Amino acid sequence: MYEAYWQIDRKPFESGADERFYYPGESHQGALLKLRYAIESRQAGALLAGASGLGKTLLVQTLYRQLPPQFSPFVHMVFPKMPPDELLAYLASELGATSGHEPVQTIQANVRAIERFLLENAQAGRHAVVVIDEAQLLDQAASLEVVRLLLNFEAEGRPAMSLLLVGQPAILPVLDRHPALEERLSVKCLLRPLNLEETVSYVHHRLTSAGAQRAIFDNDALTTLYHLSHGAPRQINRLCDLALLVGYADEQPSITAAQLEAVSDELVTVAPE
Repeated sequence: MYEAYWQIDRKPFESGADERFYYPGESHQGALLKLRYAIESRQAGALLAGASGLGKTLLVQTLYRQLPPQFSPFVHMVFPKMPPDELLAYLASELGATSGHEPVQTIQANVRAIERFLLENAQAGRHAVVVIDEAQLLDQAASLEVVRLLLNFEAEGRPAMSLLLVGQPAILPVLDRHPALEERLSVKCLLRPLNLEETVSYVHHRLTSAGAQRAIFDNDALTTLYHLSHGAPRQINRLCDLALLVGYADEQPSITAAQLEAVSDELVTVAPE
Protein backbone atom coordinates (compact mmCIF):
# COMPACT_ATOMS: atom_id res chain seq x y z
CA MET A 1 0.00 0.00 0.00
CA TYR A 2 2.73 2.47 0.99
CA GLU A 3 5.60 1.20 -1.18
CA ALA A 4 5.22 3.77 -3.99
CA TYR A 5 5.03 6.66 -1.54
CA TRP A 6 8.30 5.73 0.16
CA GLN A 7 9.83 4.70 -3.19
CA ILE A 8 10.63 1.13 -2.21
CA ASP A 9 10.12 -2.11 -4.11
CA ARG A 10 8.52 -4.18 -1.35
CA LYS A 11 7.47 -3.97 2.28
CA PRO A 12 10.68 -4.05 4.33
CA PHE A 13 9.31 -5.08 7.70
CA GLU A 14 6.96 -7.95 6.99
CA SER A 15 7.25 -11.04 9.18
CA GLY A 16 8.49 -14.23 7.60
CA ALA A 17 11.70 -15.99 6.64
CA ASP A 18 12.71 -14.02 3.55
CA GLU A 19 16.45 -14.52 3.12
CA ARG A 20 16.85 -11.04 1.62
CA PHE A 21 16.07 -9.53 5.00
CA TYR A 22 18.36 -11.66 7.18
CA TYR A 23 20.48 -9.27 9.23
CA PRO A 24 23.91 -10.60 10.26
CA GLY A 25 24.00 -9.28 13.80
CA GLU A 26 26.82 -10.40 16.08
CA SER A 27 24.69 -12.79 18.13
CA HIS A 28 22.94 -14.25 15.09
CA GLN A 29 26.13 -14.68 13.09
CA GLY A 30 27.85 -16.32 16.04
CA ALA A 31 24.99 -18.78 16.42
CA LEU A 32 24.89 -19.46 12.67
CA LEU A 33 28.61 -20.24 12.62
CA LYS A 34 28.37 -22.61 15.59
CA LEU A 35 25.34 -24.43 14.18
CA ARG A 36 26.97 -24.86 10.78
CA TYR A 37 30.02 -26.25 12.51
CA ALA A 38 27.93 -28.74 14.51
CA ILE A 39 26.03 -30.00 11.47
CA GLU A 40 28.90 -30.03 8.98
CA SER A 41 30.99 -31.88 11.59
CA ARG A 42 28.10 -34.38 11.76
CA GLN A 43 27.65 -33.96 15.48
CA ALA A 44 24.59 -35.49 17.09
CA GLY A 45 22.84 -32.50 18.59
CA ALA A 46 22.80 -28.72 19.05
CA LEU A 47 20.63 -26.12 20.77
CA LEU A 48 19.44 -22.67 19.68
CA ALA A 49 17.59 -20.76 22.40
CA GLY A 50 16.24 -17.24 22.53
CA ALA A 51 13.24 -15.21 23.56
CA SER A 52 10.24 -14.95 21.28
CA GLY A 53 10.69 -12.49 18.43
CA LEU A 54 14.49 -12.58 18.18
CA GLY A 55 14.58 -14.25 14.75
CA LYS A 56 15.20 -17.92 15.50
CA THR A 57 13.08 -19.17 12.59
CA LEU A 58 14.75 -16.86 10.07
CA LEU A 59 18.13 -18.00 11.34
CA VAL A 60 17.14 -21.66 10.86
CA GLN A 61 16.02 -20.92 7.30
CA THR A 62 19.31 -19.12 6.64
CA LEU A 63 21.17 -22.13 8.03
CA TYR A 64 19.26 -24.42 5.67
CA ARG A 65 20.17 -22.30 2.64
CA GLN A 66 23.84 -22.21 3.60
CA LEU A 67 24.31 -25.93 4.15
CA PRO A 68 25.93 -27.95 1.35
CA PRO A 69 23.48 -30.17 -0.58
CA GLN A 70 24.68 -33.42 1.02
CA PHE A 71 23.05 -32.36 4.28
CA SER A 72 19.64 -33.73 3.45
CA PRO A 73 16.88 -34.34 4.07
CA PHE A 74 16.34 -31.23 6.18
CA VAL A 75 13.21 -31.63 8.31
CA HIS A 76 11.82 -28.62 10.19
CA MET A 77 9.14 -29.55 12.75
CA VAL A 78 7.33 -26.44 14.00
CA PHE A 79 4.80 -27.98 16.43
CA PRO A 80 6.30 -30.83 18.45
CA LYS A 81 3.68 -31.01 21.21
CA MET A 82 2.39 -34.50 20.42
CA PRO A 83 2.52 -37.95 22.00
CA PRO A 84 5.69 -40.00 21.43
CA ASP A 85 4.08 -42.37 18.92
CA GLU A 86 2.77 -39.48 16.79
CA LEU A 87 6.12 -37.70 17.06
CA LEU A 88 7.94 -40.73 15.68
CA ALA A 89 5.36 -41.30 12.96
CA TYR A 90 5.64 -37.65 11.87
CA LEU A 91 9.42 -37.75 11.72
CA ALA A 92 9.40 -41.04 9.83
CA SER A 93 7.04 -39.57 7.25
CA GLU A 94 8.91 -36.24 6.89
CA LEU A 95 12.27 -37.96 6.53
CA GLY A 96 10.84 -40.16 3.81
CA ALA A 97 11.37 -43.34 5.81
CA THR A 98 7.76 -44.42 5.29
CA SER A 99 5.12 -43.80 2.69
CA GLY A 100 2.75 -41.02 3.64
CA HIS A 101 -0.16 -43.18 2.47
CA GLU A 102 0.59 -46.04 4.85
CA PRO A 103 -1.63 -46.52 7.92
CA VAL A 104 -0.31 -45.48 11.34
CA GLN A 105 2.26 -48.01 12.48
CA THR A 106 3.67 -48.96 15.85
CA ILE A 107 6.49 -47.14 17.59
CA GLN A 108 8.76 -50.11 16.89
CA ALA A 109 7.95 -50.07 13.17
CA ASN A 110 8.64 -46.34 12.88
CA VAL A 111 11.90 -46.67 14.80
CA ARG A 112 13.06 -49.44 12.47
CA ALA A 113 12.00 -47.42 9.43
CA ILE A 114 13.91 -44.34 10.62
CA GLU A 115 17.00 -46.39 11.46
CA ARG A 116 16.95 -48.12 8.06
CA PHE A 117 16.46 -44.83 6.23
CA LEU A 118 19.25 -43.04 8.09
CA LEU A 119 21.67 -45.88 7.37
CA GLU A 120 20.83 -45.88 3.66
CA ASN A 121 20.99 -42.08 3.61
CA ALA A 122 24.47 -42.10 5.14
CA GLN A 123 25.66 -44.82 2.78
CA ALA A 124 24.58 -42.55 -0.09
CA GLY A 125 26.87 -39.81 1.26
CA ARG A 126 24.14 -37.69 2.82
CA HIS A 127 23.53 -36.56 6.39
CA ALA A 128 20.01 -35.87 7.69
CA VAL A 129 19.17 -32.79 9.74
CA VAL A 130 16.09 -32.62 11.98
CA VAL A 131 15.08 -29.28 13.50
CA ILE A 132 12.52 -29.32 16.31
CA ASP A 133 11.17 -25.79 16.71
CA GLU A 134 9.36 -24.60 19.86
CA ALA A 135 11.25 -27.37 21.65
CA GLN A 136 10.15 -26.06 25.05
CA LEU A 137 6.81 -27.72 24.25
CA LEU A 138 8.51 -31.11 24.57
CA ASP A 139 7.52 -31.18 28.23
CA GLN A 140 6.60 -34.85 28.38
CA ALA A 141 9.39 -37.06 29.67
CA ALA A 142 8.43 -39.74 27.15
CA SER A 143 8.73 -37.32 24.21
CA LEU A 144 12.11 -36.10 25.42
CA GLU A 145 13.27 -39.70 25.73
CA VAL A 146 12.22 -40.34 22.13
CA VAL A 147 14.26 -37.32 21.05
CA ARG A 148 17.27 -38.58 23.00
CA LEU A 149 17.02 -42.04 21.49
CA LEU A 150 17.03 -40.55 17.99
CA LEU A 151 20.58 -39.42 18.71
CA ASN A 152 21.66 -43.04 19.12
CA PHE A 153 21.29 -43.82 15.42
CA GLU A 154 24.74 -44.20 13.89
CA ALA A 155 26.32 -45.12 10.59
CA GLU A 156 29.90 -46.33 10.50
CA GLY A 157 30.43 -45.24 14.09
CA ARG A 158 29.23 -41.65 13.57
CA PRO A 159 25.84 -39.98 14.14
CA ALA A 160 23.54 -40.67 11.20
CA MET A 161 21.70 -37.40 11.71
CA SER A 162 22.04 -34.05 13.47
CA LEU A 163 19.25 -32.86 15.75
CA LEU A 164 18.76 -29.13 16.33
CA LEU A 165 16.51 -28.11 19.20
CA VAL A 166 15.18 -24.57 18.82
CA GLY A 167 13.16 -22.93 21.55
CA GLN A 168 12.52 -20.19 24.03
CA PRO A 169 14.67 -19.99 27.19
CA ALA A 170 12.11 -22.22 28.94
CA ILE A 171 13.86 -25.12 27.18
CA LEU A 172 16.93 -24.64 29.39
CA PRO A 173 15.42 -25.85 32.69
CA VAL A 174 13.72 -28.68 30.78
CA LEU A 175 17.12 -29.86 29.60
CA ASP A 176 18.55 -29.45 33.10
CA ARG A 177 16.00 -32.00 34.27
CA HIS A 178 17.07 -34.41 31.51
CA PRO A 179 20.88 -34.52 31.65
CA ALA A 180 21.04 -37.61 29.41
CA LEU A 181 19.71 -35.45 26.55
CA GLU A 182 21.47 -32.23 27.54
CA GLU A 183 24.91 -33.82 27.47
CA ARG A 184 24.38 -34.96 23.88
CA LEU A 185 24.06 -31.37 22.66
CA SER A 186 27.60 -30.44 21.68
CA VAL A 187 26.80 -26.83 20.67
CA LYS A 188 24.54 -24.41 22.54
CA CYS A 189 23.65 -20.94 21.28
CA LEU A 190 21.67 -18.24 23.05
CA LEU A 191 20.36 -15.37 20.92
CA ARG A 192 20.27 -11.92 22.49
CA PRO A 193 18.40 -8.77 21.41
CA LEU A 194 20.06 -6.24 19.11
CA ASN A 195 21.93 -3.36 20.72
CA LEU A 196 21.40 0.27 19.68
CA GLU A 197 24.00 0.22 16.92
CA GLU A 198 22.65 -3.07 15.56
CA THR A 199 19.08 -1.79 15.69
CA VAL A 200 20.01 1.19 13.53
CA SER A 201 21.94 -1.05 11.15
CA TYR A 202 19.05 -3.55 11.08
CA VAL A 203 16.57 -0.90 9.96
CA HIS A 204 18.94 0.42 7.28
CA HIS A 205 19.59 -3.13 6.07
CA ARG A 206 15.87 -3.89 5.78
CA LEU A 207 15.12 -0.67 3.95
CA THR A 208 18.04 -1.07 1.56
CA SER A 209 17.01 -4.67 0.85
CA ALA A 210 13.55 -3.36 -0.01
CA GLY A 211 15.01 -0.88 -2.51
CA ALA A 212 15.12 2.32 -0.46
CA GLN A 213 17.44 4.97 -1.90
CA ARG A 214 17.26 7.48 0.94
CA ALA A 215 16.94 7.67 4.72
CA ILE A 216 13.31 7.29 5.78
CA PHE A 217 13.66 7.23 9.59
CA ASP A 218 15.13 10.26 11.39
CA ASN A 219 18.19 9.57 13.56
CA ASP A 220 16.35 10.34 16.80
CA ALA A 221 13.51 8.07 15.63
CA LEU A 222 15.93 5.14 15.44
CA THR A 223 17.13 5.77 18.98
CA THR A 224 13.53 5.89 20.14
CA LEU A 225 12.81 2.71 18.21
CA TYR A 226 15.56 0.88 20.08
CA HIS A 227 14.16 1.89 23.46
CA LEU A 228 10.59 1.00 22.47
CA SER A 229 11.48 -2.38 20.97
CA HIS A 230 14.29 -3.37 23.37
CA GLY A 231 16.16 -4.58 20.30
CA ALA A 232 13.73 -7.41 19.48
CA PRO A 233 13.49 -7.77 15.66
CA ARG A 234 9.82 -8.77 15.66
CA GLN A 235 8.86 -5.71 17.67
CA ILE A 236 11.06 -3.51 15.47
CA ASN A 237 9.23 -4.86 12.43
CA ARG A 238 5.79 -4.20 13.92
CA LEU A 239 6.61 -0.63 14.91
CA CYS A 240 8.35 0.24 11.64
CA ASP A 241 5.67 -1.27 9.40
CA LEU A 242 2.86 0.62 11.13
CA ALA A 243 4.94 3.82 11.23
CA LEU A 244 5.46 3.64 7.46
CA LEU A 245 1.72 3.20 6.97
CA VAL A 246 0.84 6.14 9.24
CA GLY A 247 3.56 8.30 7.67
CA TYR A 248 2.16 7.53 4.23
CA ALA A 249 -1.39 8.33 5.34
CA ASP A 250 -0.25 11.65 6.85
CA GLU A 251 2.02 12.42 3.88
CA GLN A 252 5.05 12.85 6.12
CA PRO A 253 8.50 13.23 4.50
CA SER A 254 10.12 10.93 7.07
CA ILE A 255 9.40 9.00 10.25
CA THR A 256 10.03 10.94 13.46
CA ALA A 257 10.52 9.86 17.06
CA ALA A 258 7.13 11.31 18.01
CA GLN A 259 5.41 9.22 15.32
CA LEU A 260 7.05 6.04 16.59
CA GLU A 261 6.00 6.80 20.14
CA ALA A 262 2.43 7.36 18.95
CA VAL A 263 2.50 4.08 17.02
CA SER A 264 3.82 2.25 20.07
CA ASP A 265 1.09 3.74 22.26
CA GLU A 266 -1.51 2.61 19.73
CA LEU A 267 -0.19 -0.96 19.76
CA VAL A 268 -0.30 -1.29 23.53
CA THR A 269 -3.53 0.61 24.21
CA VAL A 270 -6.45 -1.59 25.18
CA ALA A 271 -9.81 -0.20 24.11
CA PRO A 272 -12.34 0.09 26.95
CA GLU A 273 -15.27 -2.32 26.94
